[in-house]
Amino acid sequence: MSEEIAEIRTLADARKVLASQPFSVLIGARLTEYERGRAVLEIPLREELLQQFGFAHGGVLAYAADNALTFAAGTALGPSIVTTGMSLDYLRPAGGTLLRAVATVVSTSRRQSLCRCEIYALAEDGVEKLCAAAQGSARVIDLNG
Repeated sequence: MSEEIAEIRTLADARKVLASQPFSVLIGARLTEYERGRAVLEIPLREELLQQFGFAHGGVLAYAADNALTFAAGTALGPSIVTTGMSLDYLRPAGGTLLRAVATVVSTSRRQSLCRCEIYALAEDGVEKLCAAAQGSARVIDLNG
């Protein structure tokens, strides 16, 4: 395993991991919170991330949920994890200037963690609207074998 992701203890460590994910860089994702049992991922909305009606594309919301859930799980399980499943409900179109995915750990065992995530769309005036909710799990993997 690379030394950069051997341990993720701080927000700065988690940001290094996010920066090492080419797709996350392409999307423009940034971690704003990373603490035991919780992670917050934000994505500035730009034209390339929208669908034909001007709302965030559903795939962008799915990415936000998946990555936020996995970072939250990582606070309990460590960095060598992958998502094992996720369900996502789209509650309303996500318009505005920013998506904020807030993920929390619900339950953790030695090898698996169940998390929930709420995704908010923020308008220019700062008003947040819940636009999607997800639940997912991540499990520990062996990167050496």
